[in-house]
Amino acid sequence: MTIALIVLLTLWYLSFLATRLDRLHHRVETSWANLDGLLQRRAAIALEIAHSEFVDPASSLLLTSAAYQAREASVEDRSAAEMALSGSLALLIVDGQSHANIAEQALLGELAALTAKIEIAIAIHTDAVSSTQAVRAKFAIRFFRLAGTAPLPVTYEFESDAL
Repeated sequence: MTIALIVLLTLWYLSFLATRLDRLHHRVETSWANLDGLLQRRAAIALEIAHSEFVDPASSLLLTSAAYQAREASVEDRSAAEMALSGSLALLIVDGQSHANIAEQALLGELAALTAKIEIAIAIHTDAVSSTQAVRAKFAIRFFRLAGTAPLPVTYEFESDAL
């Protein structure tokens, strides 16, 4: 009777851990989808700014290239592409803020609001990844292979970069 109770409690605990890990992986995927959507929107706004009249041709070419690279980057190249877009936008905003008309200032304002949302989304994603990594480091998770074939979630380099 005692052995059956121990086995039952162990199975319940393993089931609890597996369910928790599954929820954490779902949280990582959801936070990444949200962050990715915001980053895609930022690239779209960058393209709108690049095609506006107050941007000189050289800056427009640089910003357009960086925006397309950020939109179409593979997982391995995503950090470099997002950091390049951040750098291009920073140069443009410092240089072009005062020369913008009302419509372009609205785009720059939308970009600033979106950047604040991206910073929050990065914090949420980083927290989700660190929580999942902490749970996956537990002995029971590793020993019983409760993570299955799910890849270990990682953060990207651009997430620590100031957007």
